[in-house]
Amino acid sequence: MGSEHFAGLRFTCQPGCTKCCEVQGFVYLSEQDLSNAARYTGMSKRAFEARYVYRTKNFLRLRKPRHSQCHFLNEEGCGIHPAKPTQCRLFPFWPELVESRKEWKQTGKHCPGIGQGPLIQIGTALETASEMRQAYPAMYEEEERSGRRRL
Repeated sequence: MGSEHFAGLRFTCQPGCTKCCEVQGFVYLSEQDLSNAARYTGMSKRAFEARYVYRTKNFLRLRKPRHSQCHFLNEEGCGIHPAKPTQCRLFPFWPELVESRKEWKQTGKHCPGIGQGPLIQIGTALETASEMRQAYPAMYEEEERSGRRRL
């Protein structure tokens, strides 16, 4: 974090907000995310993957429907909320956001929950963010090698 270190962050999801689900990008999955979502929807892992997942050598991600960012986003919010992917569950506590005051503030422009709620100590935020690195190790290894962020 270097010179961008800060003591804490404020965040709390706002009722009815789905702004994070509307941002351009992909929803990446771990194998556990895939299993959880398949089980929640009552589908086999194979059927869920065939219908909703794009797999490459190193990554799994949800396919995007034609006019939306996610098949599971509906008027009420996330249709698989109890089994939503790690990336979605941890937002905005991603390493690339909590390790940079600039990125945190930039994300706050479209996330009304940033800056709201109780102060979360930076150590707690970083610990939460480390779950992203554990869930998607290839993504963060590639980021470190290339100096680019994928999410």
